[in-house]
Parts: sequence; C-alpha cells; structure tokens
Amino acid sequence: MFIRGDHAELVVGGRLDVRSAADARTVLHAAVDNGVGDLVLDLSELDSWDATGLGVIMGAHRRAGRCGRRLVLRGVPPQMQRLLVATRLHRILAIEGGIGLESLRV
Repeated sequence: MFIRGDHAELVVGGRLDVRSAADARTVLHAAVDNGVGDLVLDLSELDSWDATGLGVIMGAHRRAGRCGRRLVLRGVPPQMQRLLVATRLHRILAIEGGIGLESLRV
C-alpha cells in the first residue's frame, strides 16, 4: 500500500487491508488534522481493500466531519463501488461523480 499527496488530496494505491491499516490510518488522520476544506482520496490506483481498510476510510470520514471537513472519494474502482453499494455506504460517503449503478449490474 502507498499513499502520496498532501492534506488536500491523497492518492491511495496497492492493497488497503489489515496489514496496511495502521499506516494508512496514521497518514489519513494527519492529513485530516492538518488541512482545511475537502480532503480528496483518489482510489483509482487501489487494487483491493478488506473490511479493515474500509473501516480506515470510514474512520477518516468521521474524523473529517468532526474537524469540519468532508472526505471525498474519487476514482473508486468498480469492484469497490459494488461493496459500497452492498453495504449502503455509498449513501454516507461523498463520492465524486457518484456511483455508476448501471455499470455495477452483474
């Protein structure tokens, strides 16, 4: 897993899972705490995430809200869009461009 960027926009790539969750949490929380306005997470280079990785994203979302910021997901890969729809988290998280529900049909 890698994260590059600053307190306004971060690109997350690789696997966001139980092994990388602690490092990801640290970076995301620092970005939330040290910036203002929207924090954009570009997930277009993310290969996969598990429940722990999704929990890190939700934790950053809650922390951003407490800091008066908004976490915005960009470039969410289709397989991860499916998970967000299945868990109904697409209704809670800000997703740039929304979820392409027509492309999620199996």
